[in-house]
Amino acid sequence: MSQPRFGERYFSIRRRIADVVGGILELARDTGTDLGNALSHTAFEKDLGSPFLFVVCGEVNAGKSSLINGLFGRELCKVNILPETDRVIWYRHGAPPRDVESTDSLEERYRPIEFLRDFNLVDTPGTNSIVKGHQQITERFLPVADLILFVFPVTNPWGAATWNLISSLPVECLNHVAFIVQQADQRDDADIKVILEHMADLSIKRIGVSPRIFPVSGKMAFEAKRAGAFGEKDYLRSGFPKLEEFIGQRVCDSPERRAALQTWRNNASLSLRKIEDQIEDQTRVLGGQNHFLASLEEEIDEMRERLVLRLPKHLTGVAEVFETEAVWVTGSLKKWLGLLRSVFRVFAGDKTGSETERLFIERLRSAVEEVAESDGKDVVTACKAHWEDLGKRVEEAIGTVIDEQEPVDSKLEQARQRFVQRIGRAAHQGIGNLHVRKELERELRRRNIALKSFTATTLLVLIAGAICGIFGFPWLPWIFCGVALLFAFTGAIIAVITRIRITRDFQNSLLDTCGAFAEALRTDYENALRIFFQDYTTCLNSIRSHLAKEKLAIEPKLNRWHDLFLTLKTIEQDI
Repeated sequence: MSQPRFGERYFSIRRRIADVVGGILELARDTGTDLGNALSHTAFEKDLGSPFLFVVCGEVNAGKSSLINGLFGRELCKVNILPETDRVIWYRHGAPPRDVESTDSLEERYRPIEFLRDFNLVDTPGTNSIVKGHQQITERFLPVADLILFVFPVTNPWGAATWNLISSLPVECLNHVAFIVQQADQRDDADIKVILEHMADLSIKRIGVSPRIFPVSGKMAFEAKRAGAFGEKDYLRSGFPKLEEFIGQRVCDSPERRAALQTWRNNASLSLRKIEDQIEDQTRVLGGQNHFLASLEEEIDEMRERLVLRLPKHLTGVAEVFETEAVWVTGSLKKWLGLLRSVFRVFAGDKTGSETERLFIERLRSAVEEVAESDGKDVVTACKAHWEDLGKRVEEAIGTVIDEQEPVDSKLEQARQRFVQRIGRAAHQGIGNLHVRKELERELRRRNIALKSFTATTLLVLIAGAICGIFGFPWLPWIFCGVALLFAFTGAIIAVITRIRITRDFQNSLLDTCGAFAEALRTDYENALRIFFQDYTTCLNSIRSHLAKEKLAIEPKLNRWHDLFLTLKTIEQDI
């Protein structure tokens, strides 16, 4: 048979409140909430952790010790025909077991018994004994007792000493009194009924109220509990089930304890409100910090847009570079189209178009990258100035220092290099899209065909003259040589004329595409600037990480708050 657990509902509520209080204190530390003195473990232990105090009074050999042993199913008190209790004995929880003589008439007995954590027992000497000082000690415990059990022997429930003590109790103590008639198994039910009626009448006459009266057999209950499941019938006959139910009811319904539970529930509720306000303040602060971060990102976007507005100026510079390089590469083309070089390429093959395009792309790309290099330095200077001011503002607004594991100078330098490389690639691709080589190669092919024709004709005529000379024809060799010279001269004239026309048309063609090239480069320039500032905004990653961690830290705290709040609501309903 299991040991009774009086007031399980009360202790369950107390444990839950203790858990909630512990959770609130921990959450208050985590959120930085000052709860003041609203909650403390010391005060909690004082108000709710103090054990229930049961005081057992009665005449010598009335059965007080048997009652205590029967209640808890173990031999706490010695039972003997002779008086065993010659002093007030206070049973308390403690290890190792020890007996401490506080005074001549008070002894504290510490036992490592679990139920003594919640219930302290005071076993008193007989009310009819003459032990010096016991009356004063007994009266010291009676006003603070949660339950006072007056034990009467069934053989003589009218003992004057016990009734005199009952009559002397303050009115406020009467609500904590119950009468126990011991050795009830020694009388039949009819006698017990008469005894109970007489005790109720006497109680009305002496104190004005009739406490609950329980006829029991402590010895039978003790033996039944020791016997386990085999003692169930004896346990029911002992009268203890109703007594233990009554004790459990008094534990759960104790006005003082219920008031303490309600007080601590209210304190916990007020503390939760403070924590809620603190979490809301932190959430508002975090929202403001996120807004501040968004404003920084908008600032960076505005910086980029201001630089984009300067694009016409930059594109003018690019156009000037394009025109300069177009004139220079046209001059190179003019040299390549010289008469001797042209005749040589008639036999060796002509790659003038591809070489001209390659040279133009290389020089233009190099020149555009120089412009981008200058622009990139300007952007880096602007970002550094912005960054120096940003650090102070971040520390003021967010209260954190920007983490620079990778220095901003290094990031900006890398971003500048990537910016220049992107513009260079865009210039290369832009020239390819203009198809400047296509028209040039068409004209060069026509020129080369004409030059090949005149060269071939000149050579054929010279051969014909040489053959005539070999066969001794007079004047014919000279005639053929004159004709060959005429074709050579005509070819030279055509080479000069086509050289002038091709270089002129090529230069005009390049200059005509200058605007298209600049406009094509505009979009690439904007995209390169956008990517540059995207790289710059990565310098804010430490701020983003900090705010993300703060947000992640708030969410579990809020979830814990909700759990504590719901638990407190269920406790409120149970109370």
